[in-house]
Amino acid sequence: FADHTKTSGNGGLTLYLGKRDYVDHVSSVDKVDGVVKLDPADFGDRKVFVQLACAFRYGSDDLDVMGLCFRKDIWTQFVQIHPPVDKPALSAMHETLLKKAGDGAQPFSFEIPNNLPCSVSLQPGPDDKGKACGVDFEVKTYLAMEKCNPDEKIEKKDTARLIIRKIQYAPSQVGAGPKAEICKSFMMSDKPVHLEASMEKDLYFHGEDIPIKIKIKNESNKTVKKIKVTVDQTTDIVLYSADKYTKAVFTQEFGDTVEPNGSFENTLTIKPLLADNKEKRGLALDGRLKDEDTNLASTTMLREGIEKDVLGILVSYKIKINLMVAGGGLLGGLTASDVTVELPLMLMHPKPEGIFFLNGRFFCLVVAVTSASDGLYSQLTNDVTLLLCHSLPLYSSTILTDQSKDCTSV
Repeated sequence: FADHTKTSGNGGLTLYLGKRDYVDHVSSVDKVDGVVKLDPADFGDRKVFVQLACAFRYGSDDLDVMGLCFRKDIWTQFVQIHPPVDKPALSAMHETLLKKAGDGAQPFSFEIPNNLPCSVSLQPGPDDKGKACGVDFEVKTYLAMEKCNPDEKIEKKDTARLIIRKIQYAPSQVGAGPKAEICKSFMMSDKPVHLEASMEKDLYFHGEDIPIKIKIKNESNKTVKKIKVTVDQTTDIVLYSADKYTKAVFTQEFGDTVEPNGSFENTLTIKPLLADNKEKRGLALDGRLKDEDTNLASTTMLREGIEKDVLGILVSYKIKINLMVAGGGLLGGLTASDVTVELPLMLMHPKPEGIFFLNGRFFCLVVAVTSASDGLYSQLTNDVTLLLCHSLPLYSSTILTDQSKDCTSV
């Protein structure tokens, strides 16, 4: 647990959240539970509201002075906390934050629909200023006469806001890896070049090595000069236009050659990283919190029955394996050509180890091995102590331990 706070300029509102990342579990999304500490001395007749908004930003806030709005709300929800209308059922997070905030704090709760997009930002250029374009979620508390009156001007000093992220982890089960092959013939050559590429699984984690198995059978009279591997990120902005563009996030050439009537079989390892693409404007990244680094955007997981328009930005990846084949004979380079296959790639974050959900609460399963010298792995269950750690408010824990076996170390 780590509390995140923001106080309004007038000092009358302090927004408390217990976390900034909210996980989409496909069937549901983590609740946004928070509290606002109130100092009503200068409120007058005004009320206090809390708003959670999912929006697509496609321009800088600085341009709003021109009468233009470069932000489109995808989904918005409001609650009134002063005077209180309907108080939510208190969760463990609420109780922790209420103790932290002290007297005068009011709880609030939001449920994020599971059909909303995850947080994605588009990488700004070196000279770009202001907030990055993309999909973001914002919790805002403010003073106003009405919760949503476009004619009522809300002063910046009467507002406190925090950006949060909606994130998604990779599924626990990964599928079989993709495979692609091609057989290509050339001018002035009787026989073709065969290329086959495959991967062990269909999903990889950010920063994980990605091995690609390559098989080449060159029956032609030409030479394969080198192998080029490229990873392309395709960003499809579906919310306000039909913009769709592709940027290479990884490119590497391998100097392996395959002579006529020769063959080649090897595994090439690649690793696309944001660190190698810091200067590429418009690259899709996972939603970024202020002053925090991020990574390449995770693959968008589409659910059946979900309208694409509401997802804002769709991100996908593909790997291109390209054989650069040199021409031979009198025509030389005129008969040179490329042999290319493509493989789909999914990039996501792994679910944190040992974390699972039961009745809406976080649990952590810790396995401790003792007396490892006792021998066979088949006997391992006799030397394992299972600890079930249930996180409680105020940084404390209750640990339930099976102590039927002697536990010499944890």
